[in-house]
Amino acid sequence: MQIVRAISRVEQALTTNWTSHDQEPISTTIGSLSTAITSHAFDRVRSELRIGSDIADAPALNDWLTGPRVTGALPGPRSADMLARQARRESNPRTYPRDLPIAIDEAAGCWVRDVDGNVFIDFLTGAGVLSLGHGHRELVQVAAEQLAKLSYGAEFPTPARDAFTEAQLSMLPAGMRDRMKIHFCGPTGKYAVDAAIRLCKTATGRDDIVAFQGGLHGSSYAPMAASGLVEEKSPVSNVVPGMHFFPFAHCSRCLLGLHPDTCSTSCATYVERSLKDARSGTPLPGAVIMEVVPGEDGVVPATVEFVRRTREVTRELGIPLVVDEVPTGCGRTGTWFAFEQYGIEPDVIVASLAMGGIGAPVAIIIYDSSLDVWHPERTPEPSAEDQLAFAAGTAAVNIIRRDHLLDNACLRGAQVARLLAPLEFNPWVREVRGRGLMWGVELADPVTGLPAGGLGRAVQAAALHRGLILECGGREDCVVRMLPPLNVTAQIVDIACRILVAVIEELSPLS
Repeated sequence: MQIVRAISRVEQALTTNWTSHDQEPISTTIGSLSTAITSHAFDRVRSELRIGSDIADAPALNDWLTGPRVTGALPGPRSADMLARQARRESNPRTYPRDLPIAIDEAAGCWVRDVDGNVFIDFLTGAGVLSLGHGHRELVQVAAEQLAKLSYGAEFPTPARDAFTEAQLSMLPAGMRDRMKIHFCGPTGKYAVDAAIRLCKTATGRDDIVAFQGGLHGSSYAPMAASGLVEEKSPVSNVVPGMHFFPFAHCSRCLLGLHPDTCSTSCATYVERSLKDARSGTPLPGAVIMEVVPGEDGVVPATVEFVRRTREVTRELGIPLVVDEVPTGCGRTGTWFAFEQYGIEPDVIVASLAMGGIGAPVAIIIYDSSLDVWHPERTPEPSAEDQLAFAAGTAAVNIIRRDHLLDNACLRGAQVARLLAPLEFNPWVREVRGRGLMWGVELADPVTGLPAGGLGRAVQAAALHRGLILECGGREDCVVRMLPPLNVTAQIVDIACRILVAVIEELSPLS
């Protein structure tokens, strides 16, 4: 309760900073935000709560704390020059610089400054990699100390590896901690997905895999084969066979054409009957892999009934359930793993992204020890044993616990829901949805119902010009996404949501 009271007092105190702007459109007030976000306000935040204090304590960055500031066109001249050199010298698969045309000079916490001196609120945070924001001083110190001691240790036990393993297992629900094992897979989530598939196939002796439409599990062969994005797979022949795709519980855009008010979670029924029916055409699979909150599909929290019934049928039939927590793990949705909110216990958990604490690469699977039947010579390739990731990842767990950042993710998520609520009256907004600090605003043509990807990209670009970095996802990039760090303050959430609401309202075509 102390944390709740502290945040409530902070929110109440910060609300007074916006009184003079409440009746003005954000486009006329964005230039005056520097007076609203004063160092005095940050002192008040720090006196109530430790969240974000590492940023306010950085003397060299105090000038950043005057709020987002963009002068002139984007990209600025120095950014344009660097982007042009990048285009000439690097390969085509570059996404973020195409949609967010800036060259980054430095960053701290929620703030990013480009080489032209423009300052942005970063609600992309490395696609969720930086759960505590940029350059958290405690994580930087831990990583520097570990670098001086040991940076690579192969698969040998080290103090950093041992502490990381203990920290990750300790964050599991109590009933799972003593029966789960960790396998270190490599630097990114796709390696962990590949390891999970190989583990389950080895343990069950079965080759086929069931995945869900709209899911994204990675870009190497097996994860790509298990992903729903046809565009990514179409140029590559001979992807891993034996993948079967079932409809996901995306109720606002149901692939079965049903409506939640009259649907009895028919997608779950379809899964159950197909897996049990000898004439369904789907062999008993070696695993079922799912995201309970698909991120790249547009932040789509599954219904509780769908997830629970999928878990029940997989347990009944002896099929390992793999939950891909790459986009949702490490507290992103308000619990350490998103599956905890559904009251289930998966057989395999895939985790990466924010596991390394400070952006250091690490990917793991945590799995039931009953599946541990593979042999050393038959396991996936040795992982990238990054001791910096182990040290920083352990420190991040400790900070998240100490500063009650899972509570903050839930409270700030409730704040986002409240601030974005006015969008429900905009006919171009199909749905606002999210969990914790993972949010998406889906845009669609109110007449045809088709995804409004062009509007989504326009909103992203306009928000950038007002000092807010966002991401687009979902069908045709029609979902504008926010991924703030877990230690984001109420003040910064307020600024960012006001910008987003104003931009959507201004750019939405007249009905």
